[in-house]
Amino acid sequence: MPSTPNQPAQKTLLVISQVYVPDPASVGQHMHDAAAEMARRGWRVLVLASRRGYDDPSRKYPWRETRDGVIIRRLPFASFGKSSIPIRLLAGMIFVLQCILIGLFVRRLRCVLVSTSPPLAPLAAAFLSYFRRTTVKYWAMDLNPDQMIALGKTTETSIFSRLFNWMNRLILRRSSDVVALDRFMADRLIVKLPASRAKIRVMPPWPHEDHLDVIPHDTNPFRQKHQLQGKFVFMYSGNHSVSHPLTTILEAALKLQSDPRLVFLFVGGGLGKREVEQVIAAHKPTNILSLPYQPLAEIKYSLSAGDVHLVSVGEGIVGICHPCKVYGAMAVGRPILLLGPDPSHVSDIIHQDGIGWQITHGDVDGAVALLTKISRMSESELAAMGSKASRLISDQFSKDVLCGRFADVLERSS
Repeated sequence: MPSTPNQPAQKTLLVISQVYVPDPASVGQHMHDAAAEMARRGWRVLVLASRRGYDDPSRKYPWRETRDGVIIRRLPFASFGKSSIPIRLLAGMIFVLQCILIGLFVRRLRCVLVSTSPPLAPLAAAFLSYFRRTTVKYWAMDLNPDQMIALGKTTETSIFSRLFNWMNRLILRRSSDVVALDRFMADRLIVKLPASRAKIRVMPPWPHEDHLDVIPHDTNPFRQKHQLQGKFVFMYSGNHSVSHPLTTILEAALKLQSDPRLVFLFVGGGLGKREVEQVIAAHKPTNILSLPYQPLAEIKYSLSAGDVHLVSVGEGIVGICHPCKVYGAMAVGRPILLLGPDPSHVSDIIHQDGIGWQITHGDVDGAVALLTKISRMSESELAAMGSKASRLISDQFSKDVLCGRFADVLERSS
């Protein structure tokens, strides 16, 4: 859109994100929500993303398209799948180099929004902030090398860790604002660069409410399709990360096969999904079902099909990876069962507001007892907990509130 003498030139927001809609990964959905809001506010928004799927690189998306006023340009050789860390790093490096080259020539560039997809993406934003003298906003979705250290893949003193922490300090210095997803993540960022404290805003991600409705069990086609009528469904939906193991729940599910009412349903993808598939292949359980990611347009049916939603947070992962899946479950009015440590962001929510339960990794017998107790609760008790959860979304975690606040941060001093 050309500017007129009475109209200032349209400012450009550059979004760097390897993952973007229609890819089902959550980070891409949230990036698009923020980008679309900025386009609605009058910004020219350009997104640089991978042409291939994040979880499934055989999926290809259009080279160029415009969605909700957002210009999307997808880059080649930017995703080779998640089969190994070296492969992911290679794709990330190629993606970052392309983003730098393109970003040098983006017209009227006023702000760069970058996250941690891929983990090397902040390098592109830091480079452009220096050579284009532009504002950078850093959306910390997860933290490395912290995640690799927690998984035992590297050590704090390794060259890999030192390089990543150098990059962390660089992007924290170059950013005018840093958005952390919870208070635990904010604390970890401050340790990396104490001077960044004043820049950090704690803001959880929002559920995709535009696609979520509460669908009653008796009219839910997803439950009918997968023969879940009359069943009590414990559901895990979303990315299955090796950082958030499901071993305890899977072992408990195997012990509960004698109860024909119970079904443990795992929907989504990710490297951690292999654990689920291996248990199914080895034991042929009658009560464990695995399904792929569901289309966003169908997500209201799959999420509503669960009676209780599982959220796993790995030991030592608090403040490193944020369990975004909790918000979608709350939005469809379902109680939450946390498998993970206390305190954590999810335990804060379920304990303070009475919308769920918590069990510890490794406590299989405790899990069996709790799962049995939950499955015998009355529908009214579960519905009351679910109602509290959905009210929390509307009062504190709604898309309108949080996405608006996030866009305000993007516009600040840009």
